[in-house]
Amino acid sequence: MTDQVEAKAVVGSVPLSHPGKVLFPGGVTKRALADYYLSVAGVMLPHLKARALAMERYPDGIDGPRIFQRKVPPCFPGWIERVTLERVDGKLTQVVCADRRTLVYLVDQACVTPHAWLSRTDLPDQPDQLVFDLDPSGDDFAAARFAALALRALLDELELPAFAKTTGKRGIHVTVPLDRSLGFAPVRSFARALARELVARHPSRLTVEQRRERRGGRLYLDLMRNAYAQMAVAPYAVRATAQATVATPLAWEELLDPSLYPDRFTLQTIPRRVAKRGDPWAAMQRQACNLERAAGRLDALTGAGADSDCGARRKT
Repeated sequence: MTDQVEAKAVVGSVPLSHPGKVLFPGGVTKRALADYYLSVAGVMLPHLKARALAMERYPDGIDGPRIFQRKVPPCFPGWIERVTLERVDGKLTQVVCADRRTLVYLVDQACVTPHAWLSRTDLPDQPDQLVFDLDPSGDDFAAARFAALALRALLDELELPAFAKTTGKRGIHVTVPLDRSLGFAPVRSFARALARELVARHPSRLTVEQRRERRGGRLYLDLMRNAYAQMAVAPYAVRATAQATVATPLAWEELLDPSLYPDRFTLQTIPRRVAKRGDPWAAMQRQACNLERAAGRLDALTGAGADSDCGARRKT
């Protein structure tokens, strides 16, 4: 049935307008995108629970204009959960994706990719995640794999848990789950100290230099997401790429595979992967850690005071 005939459909009890509308050049329709999100809802929703979201929308498909929408529009139905948060420029009301119906409704609004806060709505200024964004300047996923494995080795020395996911594009996010005892400032300070130690170990391959022209081909350890109101692409979110690639949680042994590349994980392949392997991030929050102890270990490891004020800036 064509989209001209089927102007509406019901997916997961939610009306879906123009389900046959093609959103991706390969022919992926709005209906196919909604079906995908329903198929992974069981593993995706725990990572979205009680988090404010921004919507990366493509009303004319991914080759059309991109709309990055933080604010909940007036047309959204009352049953969708919302949260109002303080920002420098005033208050902002954002979506919280609490259930399968919301996932489908977001697709109906042409939201291809949801992006989530690194803190939860009850303690918005106290993150439960520290994120390193390892994004090579070119199409060099091997550089991202190297950085992720090197970072994990250092985190192991500090007795910190670490979880990796592809971003769905060129890079990798390495995430450390936190116990929410600290605010964003000390978390970011710790991340900066840790990144500098990692660069000291691999100066020819890694850098914390923000200016692209000064990186000299080295991979930039991006810490910028570790701040209030910043976001990261949600696990299992589809990206606006021709292949409909997916931000995919990984087991660490997968990063040892030199043939690994992000286009292995797509809207078509992830449901089978989840059915077979489950979610490598399922135990993440049960491993939430305290950075104050790790800061002490980092001090001892480097032989100097780490550039971290975890103890002094503890949230109470």
